Amino acid sequence: MQGCSLERRPASEMRLLDKVALIAGAGRGIGRAIAAKFAEEGALVALAEKDVSFARTVAQQIDEEGERTLAVGADVCRSEEVREMVGRVERRFGGIDVLVNCAAVRQDFPFDGFSEAAWDGILETNLKGSLRLVQAVQPSMVSRCDGRIVLFSAPFPPGVAGRGQAPYQAAGAGIEGLTRSLAVELGPFNIRINCIAPDCIDTVMTREAARAAGMYLDDFRKLVLALVPLRRMGTAEEVADLALFLASDASAFVTGQIIGIKGGP
Repeated sequence: MQGCSLERRPASEMRLLDKVALIAGAGRGIGRAIAAKFAEEGALVALAEKDVSFARTVAQQIDEEGERTLAVGADVCRSEEVREMVGRVERRFGGIDVLVNCAAVRQDFPFDGFSEAAWDGILETNLKGSLRLVQAVQPSMVSRCDGRIVLFSAPFPPGVAGRGQAPYQAAGAGIEGLTRSLAVELGPFNIRINCIAPDCIDTVMTREAARAAGMYLDDFRKLVLALVPLRRMGTAEEVADLALFLASDASAFVTGQIIGIKGGP
């Protein structure tokens, strides 16, 4: 696929000019949209994926010259790989100002139908993956007394849509608790940490979940129309706008918050 560079706006209009942003899970969906949004706003963007080829594709699309992006491979389930990835980003760009973690897996199982291994796999990636990333970036943020961290969880969907999500929701609840706790511990170092909880967003993960539930996409859209007050699905770009707010100085007094973006209360 041919890459294209985003049109550069005047520096005075860019909200993340020369800030270094590490985005885990940047290869598709919401992570990809956030990477593109941050690059448009002047950030130096490190894109991380377990399969680095996905990160490289997105990096080329948002920065054809490759001067302001770095694609890195790391499995968030492996502490050593996370530390090596963070070290590589810091050596390339001189530090990390913003961490966004979109790296997550979702597998729905009925409560009497999943194994401990399946449970552990989801929590290992979603919850402990978030912890490993924060642990890896916080030393340099603490030393500079500045940092912005955005994690992701998931609101509990209403009705039958919530069936089979015990491991996924348990991981999300843990991430929300981690967010609130770390906001207290990291606040004195001017490090802000917030959590976005998106639902009914039109992404590959959402479509895969609908298929796994035995629903065609059109049927899923009809369900959304019936349940979501705004009567539509959200977009990854709309979630990226919220992430940009939390990563920018516009949210300088916002930390420890769980912010839903789901077209309704």
